Amino acid sequence: MQLTSFTDYGLRALIYLATLPEGELTSISKVTEVYGVSRNHMVKIINKLGQLGYVDTVRGKNGGIRLGMPANRIVLGDVVRATEPLQIVNCSEDFCHITPACQLKGILASARSAFLAELDKHTLLSLIDNNPPLLVLLDRPVTE
Repeated sequence: MQLTSFTDYGLRALIYLATLPEGELTSISKVTEVYGVSRNHMVKIINKLGQLGYVDTVRGKNGGIRLGMPANRIVLGDVVRATEPLQIVNCSEDFCHITPACQLKGILASARSAFLAELDKHTLLSLIDNNPPLLVLLDRPVTE
């Protein structure tokens, strides 16, 4: 299963925001620069993550973005469910005439469930906790 770039960069943005000291703001431009993605695309992603409560956006001269909740409360499976179109194949009878007898759709549904169940075991904090190499790659201070 391959995630859309929207979900992929959404997760990456959350990872970056989770490495900031609590309450510190950054800019969409900074996140865009770190990952080399278009600013327009990242604006859409941050907007969606903000609507979902994963990101706080602060307007104004001293504004910016930060995590909207603690990293240990952001479950990866929840983020993927909220940002990813999870229909693997189109099994509507209008699209595929074998749908009434096809067993593939059940197998794919089970695979999707297993994929999400694995993601549900992990939080954003589990990706950054005790991970100095990640902090180095994100140009964040490494604390010992």
